Amino acid sequence: MAHRNQGRLSCQVKSLQRQFAQAPGLPFADVLAAEQVIQVLADEKVDFAERLYTPLMTLWVWLTQVVDPDHSLRQAVARLLAWRVAHAEPACSSDTGAYAKARQRLPENVLAKLTRRSGRGLMMEAPAPWSWHGRDVKLADGSTASLPDTPANQAAYPQANTQKAGVGFPIVRFVVLFSLAVGSVLNAAYGPYQGKRTGETALLRQLHGDLDEGDVVLGDRYFCSYFEIALLQEQHVDAVLRLHACRRADFRRGQRLGKCDHVVTWRRPQRPDWMDEATYQRLPKSLTLRELRVHVSVKRFRTRVITAVTTLLDPHEFPKADIADLYRLRWHCELDLRSLKQTLQMDVLRGKTPAIVQKELWAHLLVYNLIRKVMAQAAAKHGLDPRTLSFKGALQTLNAFALPLLTCAAPSLPDVIDALLEAVVRHCVGNRPGRLEPRARKRRPKPYPLLTCPRAEARTLELKKACG
Repeated sequence: MAHRNQGRLSCQVKSLQRQFAQAPGLPFADVLAAEQVIQVLADEKVDFAERLYTPLMTLWVWLTQVVDPDHSLRQAVARLLAWRVAHAEPACSSDTGAYAKARQRLPENVLAKLTRRSGRGLMMEAPAPWSWHGRDVKLADGSTASLPDTPANQAAYPQANTQKAGVGFPIVRFVVLFSLAVGSVLNAAYGPYQGKRTGETALLRQLHGDLDEGDVVLGDRYFCSYFEIALLQEQHVDAVLRLHACRRADFRRGQRLGKCDHVVTWRRPQRPDWMDEATYQRLPKSLTLRELRVHVSVKRFRTRVITAVTTLLDPHEFPKADIADLYRLRWHCELDLRSLKQTLQMDVLRGKTPAIVQKELWAHLLVYNLIRKVMAQAAAKHGLDPRTLSFKGALQTLNAFALPLLTCAAPSLPDVIDALLEAVVRHCVGNRPGRLEPRARKRRPKPYPLLTCPRAEARTLELKKACG
């Protein structure tokens, strides 16, 4: 896209790319190509008016804000100020007001599109050995995040009804679709914590458009319903799910394939409220599914027996052991959510309005994908599986290399990136089968009482006590 500030825009894109160790000649180098970023901004008709916080500069500062352990706006603006001084540009104000307004101007769809494109691009470029039986496996799971207690957030994302008004916090629910091979986020859907059609299954149905023919969806028992499987089969997408707790598997019936492995027929239930009559009549009246039971032999595992349901019916192409191993890999989804919520601190978002909260959500997902890209680069270069590398180790290494990446001369950039990738592969996830850790905290919190009423009321009570 031609523009009068094309040279300046190109410089800003290069800074954004350098931040995440992207340079020509590396694998996955076009996951966040300059043309792609500028094209997304053009598609969303983002204004390129001449100002300090251009859309690209706002995007870069926001992503570095997510990467930094200190998520404050003050830290983000201070980092931009230091960068401008280091590049012999006029110093900008350290006030955060202009940056806060720039974040409001940046459309949410810019962050969402870049997240989807980076996640899918990383998955599509993954080497064949990283796939499962030559197929793309996509993990689905949901979680929640806490928001600041503002009237706007409470109106859009109300707190749980078990909490007293003025004491709890607004909650946003989200469902994420991950790539099993590279761990990238392919798409996400979000909504209120409670209410009609706000559950994880309803949010997952919004992501069906990101599933391709031949994909395999891997999920927990929450998604194991007749209609979810039928809708996936309609798209020629297979599923491996844990049997829902409301269903019972009777291995004395059906077509026996082996011990605790058979093919059965599920009958279509009555039409649920969320489904229209036309869709209900379009879906088949029965489904032919495979149920298999796996006994977990690893000592100290919490779950001893798992019954899985799958549409992969051929026992020769997909042996029972392979299905069992695949379902065990579903745990990566929990680890990916942990990386998002704890390592990237997405469990508590900071936006005071729903619009900023939603952009924050996408900003975290985009940063997560870019870190996964660095891990994939390191794994491909050293012949490893990206799932064996530590996400937190990669994030810490990126933060440590941030200054050299942004300030080194162009001829030295490949050497700096090589050193970074070498450091990333040194942080491998330990192979600790059967590891057991008690779910308890050793360090005691300070003995402050819990806030059981709105803060204004608590402040009034303290004043009454003080005045005695």
